[in-house]
Amino acid sequence: MLSRPPTISPPPPTHEQWMAHAIHEAEKARTKGEVPIGCVIVHDGKIIARGHNLRETTRDPAGHAELLAIRKAAKKLAAWRLLDTTLYVTLEPCTMCMGAIILARIPTVVFGCFDPKGGAAGSLFDLSHDPRLNHTVELVPQVLEEYCSALLRDFFAELRRRKRL
Repeated sequence: MLSRPPTISPPPPTHEQWMAHAIHEAEKARTKGEVPIGCVIVHDGKIIARGHNLRETTRDPAGHAELLAIRKAAKKLAAWRLLDTTLYVTLEPCTMCMGAIILARIPTVVFGCFDPKGGAAGSLFDLSHDPRLNHTVELVPQVLEEYCSALLRDFFAELRRRKRL
């Protein structure tokens, strides 16, 4: 009697593959006239929440991709502590979003490009390892950086072009 062959599982998705989903969310924002920033939250190898900027659409200054995704993930997991999750976002989180990431106890943030004017994960500030806070965040920066950066650069170039017309 032959024994059953071992099951071969595909390798887990890479940071680049998960970031591609965040980029898809950013492109949704762009089609709505929003700044193209997208986010996904992964738990146990599955996307449990997605978000993209909706500040203009909702007229909400807190309508950032990360906050929208964090709220959805908390609802999905029925918990405010988002332990064992990874947040993927196309742009370095701002202070508001890093605050929410820290409060939600998200252990890992993977982001596309740095934000020298407002980033709180290494650019302007670094809240990820502030010893005064009760949670630290592992950062994985510059994943698909060129594409994430080009999305933003092209969006703002188009806005400037339209204003000149």
